[in-house]
Amino acid sequence: MAVELRPGVKYGTVLSVAAVLLALWLRLPQSGLDERLDTVLSSLLRAERKVGMNNIARPRVAIGFGGCVDIIVDGVTLLNKIGLQPTDQPIHHDYIENAEQLAQSFAYFFAPGAASERFVMNDTLFSQLVEASRELPGNRWSIGGNAPVMAGRMASEGCDVLLGGSFSTDFNDVLSEHITVAGNTLDEPDIHLILEYPTGASWGQYTSRRANRYIVHSDDHNPYLDSMEEFEKKLLSFNPDLLVVGGLQMMDNFPFKQGEREALLTHLARILSSASPQTSVHFEMASFVDEDLLLDLLGFVLPHADSLGMNEQELPNLLSLFRGSNVTVLSDPNPRVATVLDQMRELYRIVNQRQRETSTGRPLTRLHVHTLAFQAMIVTHGSQWKNTMSAVAKASLTANRHVCGSADIDTSKARLIMDESFSISRREGSQRIPLQESRPVSCWAEDDYEICVAPVLVCTEVYQTAGGGDNISAAGLVLQI
Repeated sequence: MAVELRPGVKYGTVLSVAAVLLALWLRLPQSGLDERLDTVLSSLLRAERKVGMNNIARPRVAIGFGGCVDIIVDGVTLLNKIGLQPTDQPIHHDYIENAEQLAQSFAYFFAPGAASERFVMNDTLFSQLVEASRELPGNRWSIGGNAPVMAGRMASEGCDVLLGGSFSTDFNDVLSEHITVAGNTLDEPDIHLILEYPTGASWGQYTSRRANRYIVHSDDHNPYLDSMEEFEKKLLSFNPDLLVVGGLQMMDNFPFKQGEREALLTHLARILSSASPQTSVHFEMASFVDEDLLLDLLGFVLPHADSLGMNEQELPNLLSLFRGSNVTVLSDPNPRVATVLDQMRELYRIVNQRQRETSTGRPLTRLHVHTLAFQAMIVTHGSQWKNTMSAVAKASLTANRHVCGSADIDTSKARLIMDESFSISRREGSQRIPLQESRPVSCWAEDDYEICVAPVLVCTEVYQTAGGGDNISAAGLVLQI
């Protein structure tokens, strides 16, 4: 096709204009995407702010148990530093006895990008890992453990916290002034190693599908819940609005003597069962693979909890146990909304059916599942839990804030991976709900409960994944007490 130019117009000018127009045309989709993310963010912030904490008395929250110092490193860099070669056999191990098992276990969870935590039986191997981690440039040290992390988040969000844990004096000095510690003083804190990795990281032939972490520890204090007695003494006078239990995965595959674990869990059950009816009880799940321990938790802990919190790996794991199946070690790290909601409904139904049949403990009235792509919550109609829509929005925002390491959310470092619309169930003919940027939190009523789902602005420049679930769960609870 011939192009006729007006006199005085040069080819260079035409080409420059064409290039600018082409660039603008190519940028339109990105511009539209940026506007969409900005709208979702502003809408989530508006939902979060519907419930303020400024004009109310600080809620009182008691949280147990344990704590540690986390050393956070790049996982692949650490394994390379100690000369651990990628294995050609990714295998699940309940615990780690040698370097070969470490390589196999890391590879098993690294490729799908699934979070995992394992006890290292081999003191020499663990010491080698710790020393190598200390020498790595860019390593970070932070307060770790489910209870201290949740306590820190809740204190920062406006709560007064009683924290059950045994820590060193240095540890206590960096805690918020709104946190009171109940426990023993240790000379040296336990160290947990957090092997972080980003999306697309490579280790030999393995490439991670999503950012996550692999945690190893050789903890010999936290499995014994050694702060429990002091915590129990202070609990009555503290009179909490909410009692939170977490950190019990420290018992997973720990070499207790005969009867020790059962005695500890019996004591914990006594504390939970004696909690005032006005005190809500939340149990935070974690990475469990010891089937006997999980069965103990079903008997000693879950019956006394009004509320459960867990991620997309822990939900099918717990559900499989209720179904009478084996523990599910690895599940889809990016499940669809419909799949998660069906699993949540089933878990809610089974737990409450057991409670009615045994007439013991408390009914389950709140269930929160956090995934990479979305937050989902079931709350019983007429229960003590309030502000569900705002709580789910806050949990979603906290996911980005924690992983990106910033209180201010930058949409240029975020993306939506939740579907444009989702089915509320995998059953044929189920309703589909579109994701509306101006109203991103979807809530609806079913049976005797309400369900709310919110998309997560997934952080694309990861600062830290460890502690994400604890921060998310704690933030969601704050607005519902």
